[in-house]
Parts: sequence; structure tokens; C-alpha cells
Amino acid sequence: MLYWLLDLINQRFDPPGFGAFNFITVRAAFAAGMALLISIFIGKKIIRLLQRMQLKENIREGIGLDHHLDKSGTPSMGGIIILIAIIVPTLLWMKMTSIYGWMILFVVIALGIVGFTDDYIKVIKKDKDGLMGRFKIVGQVTVGLILGLVLYFYPDFSEYNTISTIPFIKDANINYAFLGESLGWLIYIPVVIFVLTAVSNSVNLTDGLDGLAAGTTAIAGMALGVLAYVSGRVDYSGYLDLIFLPGTGELVIFCAALVGACFGFLWYNTYPAQVFMGDTGSLALGGAIGAVALMLHKELLLPILCGIFFMETLSVIIQTTWFKYTKRKYGEGRRVFLMAPLHHHFEKKGWAEPKIVVRFWIIAVMLAVITVVTLKLR
Repeated sequence: MLYWLLDLINQRFDPPGFGAFNFITVRAAFAAGMALLISIFIGKKIIRLLQRMQLKENIREGIGLDHHLDKSGTPSMGGIIILIAIIVPTLLWMKMTSIYGWMILFVVIALGIVGFTDDYIKVIKKDKDGLMGRFKIVGQVTVGLILGLVLYFYPDFSEYNTISTIPFIKDANINYAFLGESLGWLIYIPVVIFVLTAVSNSVNLTDGLDGLAAGTTAIAGMALGVLAYVSGRVDYSGYLDLIFLPGTGELVIFCAALVGACFGFLWYNTYPAQVFMGDTGSLALGGAIGAVALMLHKELLLPILCGIFFMETLSVIIQTTWFKYTKRKYGEGRRVFLMAPLHHHFEKKGWAEPKIVVRFWIIAVMLAVITVVTLKLR
């Protein structure tokens, strides 16, 4: 909306310097800065509100992490800060005609509502189990279904709606419509649902240490912003042999706002955390990462870019599967890790929480660099 107003002023009066707002990089910089400031300044007031409303985290006892009991009483549902800091700058600086912008905002808001419902039941209703797993999955699947239908049937996406870039291989794309163009949706839409659900749940699993989920998401968001920028430029996409996707520049605005919001949230969420994002934030952030990758046709890069989230989820799957198998075979369940998700394994080994978080951030940066470098390696 603000971009529309500034563009109107530029066209009518042509004041010096206003033409700069037509550049995606300028709008992205303003979106990131605004998101950072909103997250920091609004965050403090929201934390006070959460404290007054007694919306505090209840830490489970008897799970082998007694030092986490000190965190009991920390305000939860801080994901509201992140959502506001993402949505407001994106609306102000994106082109209002962009289907990319509206769809990514839909995903963030919808999954934020699913996460908020879970947090509401946990924090306000005092039910530690929160929203029943099947209802949470229904919400994620529904959002994924709507996104998949739009990405497949909306005219702006029709040319490449079932194609995705294969990492590391030049002139190679995967086409989900291998059953025929008329049946492409049978494969593509379930892929969208799976990716969106998997990534949103993986960020949710990663959100177990102060600053871990917010920091790693910010790093992934920066890499996706680069991918969105080069994909929306006919010169860069041609040089790098990428699918040219007109309009993805608006996703750069969103990614910039996401990064700014996460960094601003870290002001209060780094160890020792003054607020937790809860499912309100983690499901929305995970959905955003998955949705942007899908819109850019780069979902096959997610295991690299989201390697931290992937390892966290895989550790839970391995732990659960092996425990059930050994219990069935030997009568006693055995564990691969001291505790899952993976960050708790390192806690049990005696690593300090800040050390785990910073080392995971370093790995996330390395993976983000590798993700971007794959564009040239193809």
C-alpha cells in the first residue's frame, strides 16, 4: 500500500529520489528495516501484555531436562510479534496486484491461526497436549491443498506449474506431470501438501532452545530471498539456467520482512529468552519457508537449505522407530540418541544451550551458502 502511494506521488509530481522505490532491493531493505523495528518496539509491549494475561509456558517435568524448569513462566505465544512484523511491512511494500505476495501472506496467516489455536489450548485452557495432532494436520493439509490448487490452476503459474529445479544438474528439471499434463495435479498437489506440512512441523520440532528456530529461519529466509531475486530477473535466471519466474521479486519483499522480523524477535528470544514464539510462530515460519520454495520451484533444495530442520525431524523419526522396533523385538525399547529432537541430545551430553544454538546457526549458514552456490554449480 505504501509502495502504491509512493509510486503514485512519483508519477504525478516526479520528486527527486522517489524513483528508487521502484527497485526491489530498495523496497526489500525498507521492509527488512521496518520488520526489525516493529519486532523490537512492538515486541516489548506484547511481552508485557502476555505477562499481564498470565500467558506463560508450562514446562513438562520428568522428561530429563530439569534445567528447563527455570523457563517455566516465560511468556509464550510470542509468534504474534513475528506475524505482525512480517505482515505489516509486506503489505506496505509489496505490489498489491502480486499473487505471490497474497498467497504467501495467506499461508503465514492461516498456519499462524492453526498454531495460535494450539497455543491457546495449551496456555489458556491449561491443556499441555494442545490441539489434537490430527486437527493440526488437517489445518496444515487444508492450507497446503489451497496453495497447491492455486499454484497449479492460477494462470500466472500455468507455464511451469509442475516443474521443479534439480540441484547440481544443469539443464535438468523434474516434471511432476509424468502421468500426463491433464493429470499433473494428482502428483503436484500432494507434493505441495507434503512439503508445506513437513517443513512447518520440522520448524516446530526445532523450536526447543532459545533463539534456535528464529535464527535458523532467518538464515534460510536470506537464502530464499536471493533465489527469489535471481529467479525474477530475466538476465540472472538466463545466465544461471534457472526457470524465469516474473513477479517473484515480491517474494524478496516478503523474505526481507521475514528476516527482519526474526532478527527483531531474537532481541527477546536469545538466551535467556524473555518470550517463546510457540506454535503461533513456528508453524507460520515453517509454512513460509516451504511455500516460498514451492513458488520458486526450488523445493528439492529444501533438504540442503533446511538441513537443521531436516536433521531435527530425522532424529525424532529414527528415535521413535528404533525404540518401537527394539521394544517389540527385545521387550525393552532402546534409543539411538540420548534424547530427541537432536538439540536435546547435545544438551544431555552437557553442551551449554547457547553453544548448541550458535553452532547450529553456523551449520545453517554453511548450508545456506551451499544452497545458493548450487545455482552456479549446475
